[in-house]
Amino acid sequence: MTIIDRYILKRYLATFGMMLLLFIPIGIMLNLAEQIGKMIDNEAPVNEIIFYYFNFTIYIGSLLFPIFLFLSIIFFTSKLANNTEIVAILSSGVSYSRFLRPYWIGASIIAIIMFFMGMFIVPNASVGYNEFKYKYLKRGNKDRITSNIFNQLNEKDYIYVSSFDPVRRIGYNFTFEHFNDQNLLDYKITAANIRWIPADSLYRLTSYKKRKFRGEKEVVELKRRLDTLFVFKIEDLTPVSYVAETKNLFELNEFIEEQKKKGASNINTYILVKYRRWALPLTAFILTVIGVAVSSVKRRGGMGVNLAFGIGVAFIYIFFDKVFGTLAEQSGFSPLLAVIIPNVAFGVLGFYLLKNAKR
Repeated sequence: MTIIDRYILKRYLATFGMMLLLFIPIGIMLNLAEQIGKMIDNEAPVNEIIFYYFNFTIYIGSLLFPIFLFLSIIFFTSKLANNTEIVAILSSGVSYSRFLRPYWIGASIIAIIMFFMGMFIVPNASVGYNEFKYKYLKRGNKDRITSNIFNQLNEKDYIYVSSFDPVRRIGYNFTFEHFNDQNLLDYKITAANIRWIPADSLYRLTSYKKRKFRGEKEVVELKRRLDTLFVFKIEDLTPVSYVAETKNLFELNEFIEEQKKKGASNINTYILVKYRRWALPLTAFILTVIGVAVSSVKRRGGMGVNLAFGIGVAFIYIFFDKVFGTLAEQSGFSPLLAVIIPNVAFGVLGFYLLKNAKR
């Protein structure tokens, strides 16, 4: 690398690091000011609070990595442009493409960091972050998928509830199906609701009905109420909504395959998490292209105009990502397309802006 390459790369990484050091402590202070009352009321231990904010730093920092990267590129590149340093570099015979080399190197370094953090470090931090949040800040009420829950317990047993109340530990319109070794329906249990009775460590079925299939005959058993046992736990009807966030690359792949076999209704949520992790390093290059294209040209409004434009683009990117993510989670839209479309759209925008900037 030349002296200019090292100079730009140093500014690239240093500005990004300063952006993290500046805004993450502010985020911690704002969160602490908001949650300190709940922590005191729920008697959260000091050591757990410290560990929570350690995980909070990693968890929130990873979410804001692309935004911090984008703004830092605009910030230091705008300073280069305002000081006519970019004009001097290009006037010396360096092509615009060659001028971008240290930016590509910096984007590659950040992309590698994003990859390993997203795949291995952030999932571990997410465990501590969410466990503390639901233990001390949300009084144990963990977010769960609570409607149209279908689950395969093993090769022979299947359960279904139309809705599930995790606070009362009750499921409505319960169905349990057991198949024999010939893969034929052996018996089927239905109930208006199923409730876990912790005092007796058993389940209580209301409006119980059991249909046994014996060849061409069918035996029906009816009871107004039945207390019984099952091999599953009531919480196993549906995992917490953030479960995919807590699994590393290999665990997430195994978890998704397991949920596919069980026929989980919210499988798209887990697949979306997987694809977003793979796409996250790519955003480092896309945002680098847009950031350089926007800020490498000296404008009358100076850095303020570039930062305003950058913040606007960042919010539009987040908006598109959220919209397509919601479509994938709730309407059956392809999770792969939900991740690809925003990145392709902004990638095309970046190269269009870059083409104009070269002129």
